[in-house]
Amino acid sequence: MTAEGSIRVGLIGFGLGGAVFHAPLISATPGLDLVAVVTSDAERAAVVGDRFPTARVLSSAEQLWGADDLDLVVISTVNSTHVPLGLAALEAGLPVVMDKPLAPSAAQGQRLIDESETRGLLLSVFQNRRWDSDFLTLRRVLDEGAIGTPIRFESRYERWRPGVKRDAWRERAGADEAGGLLFDLGSHLIDQAMQLFGRPSHVYAELDPRRPGAVVDDDAFVALRHPDGVRSHLWMSAVARLHGPRFRGLGLAGAFESFGLDGQEDALAAGGDPRDPTWGAEPSERWGTLATEAGERTIESQRGDYPAFYQGVERAIRTGGPPPVDPNDSADVLRVIEAAGRSDAESTVVAMEWPDG
Repeated sequence: MTAEGSIRVGLIGFGLGGAVFHAPLISATPGLDLVAVVTSDAERAAVVGDRFPTARVLSSAEQLWGADDLDLVVISTVNSTHVPLGLAALEAGLPVVMDKPLAPSAAQGQRLIDESETRGLLLSVFQNRRWDSDFLTLRRVLDEGAIGTPIRFESRYERWRPGVKRDAWRERAGADEAGGLLFDLGSHLIDQAMQLFGRPSHVYAELDPRRPGAVVDDDAFVALRHPDGVRSHLWMSAVARLHGPRFRGLGLAGAFESFGLDGQEDALAAGGDPRDPTWGAEPSERWGTLATEAGERTIESQRGDYPAFYQGVERAIRTGGPPPVDPNDSADVLRVIEAAGRSDAESTVVAMEWPDG
């Protein structure tokens, strides 16, 4: 750490994840100091120099491992590189924040977890959508018992992107590529469902490549049966011209529904400052609807709070406390993704077998 006590951070990758999410959030977090960014792209390097002038730009991750001015590495690269980069960082004695998904498979994710535990180093996963405004609002509705006993949770992350970008890594097939929407968006939706209702006992999925030329799933449905009887129905699509509700929670005493995506990503992309006192507030036209026996009413959305993730990372490194996202949760998400793949291939419901029984 610096003499002032700042935790010095190296960021690997400056694509969408690094430029829009990680770098701005790290820079806005008290106690964290972005000191290095790894990118081999000249245009991206120029952007780093303009927006984060105190951070040095490196062309390869290997230049980080011997550095004596780093306390944390953040990995925001293509999915196939997560495990080798994560292991290299841990072997260099550096705590790691990994973009989701943690790894291309649950076994590889567990290898990262085991290595971090053996070395006594922090490992956390950037599941930022735990801090979406609408998700926090739904969680509050459930905690308050406003819809009674929950019976079904519906979640959609839908887009209209009918063209295939053949050079995009998310469009690549292959087990180690972790391409397709189930890995990309499903990592968020499954994590949110499990945060609300726990590990599922059974999984059913329909995974399809619908766009001409697509070789990975771009239209997917996953159904989870949770031990308490709640069923989660999760949709993700690149071919939805019209979008359904983002969230819909049904209970025996009412229902909650909301539309549209949390606005924090757009705010970050537009150069918004996460330290703004109004950060994460949603306009009233985006608030959700609660329906009960008393009627329907709009309820104010809880503020989104992406800054909470890196605040949690900073606190965990200083105190040795738990990370803001337990990597075991993300390994569980990968187990569900793998079960969904088996379900689709066999056209059947898959019973989950969890490691601890």
